Amino acid sequence: MSDTNDIELERQKVQDDVERTEDDKTGRGPRKPFFRKKVCRFCTQKVAIDYKDADLLKRYITERGKILPRRITGTCAKHQRDLALAIKRARIIALLPFVLK
Repeated sequence: MSDTNDIELERQKVQDDVERTEDDKTGRGPRKPFFRKKVCRFCTQKVAIDYKDADLLKRYITERGKILPRRITGTCAKHQRDLALAIKRARIIALLPFVLK
């Protein structure tokens, strides 16, 4: 009984070693994916943030209706503040829902 368990453990160790070396030839483990810095769309394209433009604002809210953070959207601090204010105004005048179900 223990011989079969030992053999299975040895096979698993060998398989793990093969997978690790296939991920990265240096043996340091899997590499992190390439990260590209997000750039503020409003700064680069000179797009104006308008609370009446519901299609633009929908890109910056989740499917549940929450405002997406800067680290996800890539907007700068100034435009994130303006964007949040525009989304809140659009919610008040019923262009955007407060909560999506």
